[in-house]
Amino acid sequence: MKKRFLAALMACMMITSLLTACGSLKKDEAKTVKLDPDNPVTLKVWHYYNGNQQATFDKLLEKFNSTVGKEQGIYVEGYGQGSVADLDKALTSSVNEEVGAEDMPDIFSTYADTAYSIQKKGKLADLSPYFTKKELSKYVDSYIKEGYLNNDKKLYLLPVAKSTEAMLLNTTDWEPFAKAMKVTTDDLKTTEGITKVAKKYYEWTDAKTPNTPNDGKAFYGRDSMSNYFVIGMKQMGQELFRVKDGKVTVNVDKNSIKRLWENYYVPYVSGYFASYGRFRSDDVKTGNIIAYTGSTSSAFYFPDKVEEDKGSHKIDYKVLEAPIMKGGKNYKVQQGAGMAVTKSDDKHEYAATVFLKWFSKKKQNLEFVCESSYLPVLKEANNMKSVNQMIKDKKIKVDDKTYDCLKNTLDNFDKTKFYTTKTFKNGYSMRKVLDYNLSDQATADKAAIDKAIKAGASRESVLKQYTSDKNFETWYQGFCSALEKAQEANESFIVTGETEREKEEIIIADHVNTDACNHIDPGEYTVFDTCTERDQEESGR
Repeated sequence: MKKRFLAALMACMMITSLLTACGSLKKDEAKTVKLDPDNPVTLKVWHYYNGNQQATFDKLLEKFNSTVGKEQGIYVEGYGQGSVADLDKALTSSVNEEVGAEDMPDIFSTYADTAYSIQKKGKLADLSPYFTKKELSKYVDSYIKEGYLNNDKKLYLLPVAKSTEAMLLNTTDWEPFAKAMKVTTDDLKTTEGITKVAKKYYEWTDAKTPNTPNDGKAFYGRDSMSNYFVIGMKQMGQELFRVKDGKVTVNVDKNSIKRLWENYYVPYVSGYFASYGRFRSDDVKTGNIIAYTGSTSSAFYFPDKVEEDKGSHKIDYKVLEAPIMKGGKNYKVQQGAGMAVTKSDDKHEYAATVFLKWFSKKKQNLEFVCESSYLPVLKEANNMKSVNQMIKDKKIKVDDKTYDCLKNTLDNFDKTKFYTTKTFKNGYSMRKVLDYNLSDQATADKAAIDKAIKAGASRESVLKQYTSDKNFETWYQGFCSALEKAQEANESFIVTGETEREKEEIIIADHVNTDACNHIDPGEYTVFDTCTERDQEESGR
C-alpha cells in the first residue's frame, strides 16, 4: 500500500514537473497562425512616405513579397496617402465609417496620439501575443514603451523609424563673431548659454552700423515649441503632462515655466531670436539667424549658402547636441511615427506582425532609415558601425549633414535619455497650445516693440515693459487658460487642397492671450497651411 502511494506521489510530481516545464516554455512563445502559400493573405498598408522614403519602402515591400511573404502566404500592398494630415483624415473617415470612406487598412503609419484615439474606439489589434519577450527586448526600450498606449500591457504601436533634435550652426558666419567676442561652441550647450551668446551676437552686429541703431541681427531660432516646453520641463525635473490611466494632470510649475519664458520670449522680443520663414532652416538661408534647433531628420534642408539682398555667400556647418536647461538632465525628445495594425481576424493580424517583424529587423530597418534620414529602432543597430556597413553594402548616398546628424545622435545615444509624453485625451490639441501660444505672443509683441521704437520710444524702456514680471504673469494666466480649454475641446483633422510641393492643412491651435495683445482668443481656432514631407521632418514630429 505504501509503495503504491509513493509511486502515485512520484507520478503526480513528475506530471506537475512536466506541466510546469511546459508552462515555462509557453511563457515566451509567440502566437502563430497557419497560413496557406497557395492562398496568400493580402495586406494593405497606408503610409505618408514621400520621396526617398517611399521609394525605399516600396523596394522593401517587393523584397518581402518575393521572399518571406511568398514562403508563408502573405502579400503586402503599400498605399501612400500623401501627408500626415491626409493620412489622419483618411483614417478618421474609415474609423467613423463615413459614407464613401475606404475600409480600414490592415497596417498603417501613425503617431501615438492618433493611435490612442483609434484604440479607444476598439479598432486596434493588440500586438503583444504575436511577439516573444526576447523579440520585444531587441527594440530600444523607450521606443517600444511608447507603443503601450494604456496601462494594460497591450502593445498597439510598433516603432519603425525615430528622430530626435539637434542644433545646427552656420560656422562660416559664427567664426568671426566667436573670435571677436571670445565665445566657443561650449557656450551653446545650455539653453541659457544660447540666450547669452545671442545677446552678444545682436550687440556685435548692431555695432557694425553705428549710424543705424537697433539693427542688430538675431542669432537663433527653433522649429518645435512643443518640444521646447515638454523637454525643457523634463530637463528641469518636471513633467508637464502627468498621465495616469489615460488621464492627464497639467503641471504648469510657475518657476519652471518662467525660465522657459525668459529663454525664449525675452530674447525673441529683444531681437536675439527670430522666426521669419516657415522653418528655421529658411531663416538661416536668408541670413536672419545663424543657428537653430530642429529635427535630426530635417538636417538635409540646412542651406549650403546664405542668400541676402546684398548678395550671397557659401557657408559651412557644424552639428551640435540640442541644448539642455542649465543644471538639468540630458533629456532629448523622442519622435517619429510607428506602425499599428487594425483589429480584424487572427490570420490578418498574424500576417501583419510577420511583415512588421521582418521590416524592423536590423538589415531592413537600417536600409530604410539610412535612405530616409531617420534613426534605427533596434538596440543592435543604434551605432555608426552598423550604419556605415549598410551605407557601404547598399552604396547608399547619404547627405553629409544628414550623416553628421546621425553620427552626433548615435555617438551620444547611450548618454542620452529619450522622452515623449504618454498618450491622453486631447493630447494633440494641447500640444498645439505649446506650439503656438508663446511663439505667437512673442511675434506679435516684437512687432509692437519695433513699431514703438520706430515712433521714437526708447528701446530700453519699451523692452523693460514687455519683459517685466507683470507681463509674464499676464501671459502665464492666459497660457494656463488655453491649456485648460484645449483639454476640454474636441479634436479633428481637416485637410483642404493640394499643390505640387505642399498640401494645405487646417490645424486646431489655441492662440495668444487677448489680455496681452489684441489677437485671437485662446479658445478659438486659426488656420495654418501646408503640410509636406518637409513639414513632417522639420515640424518636430
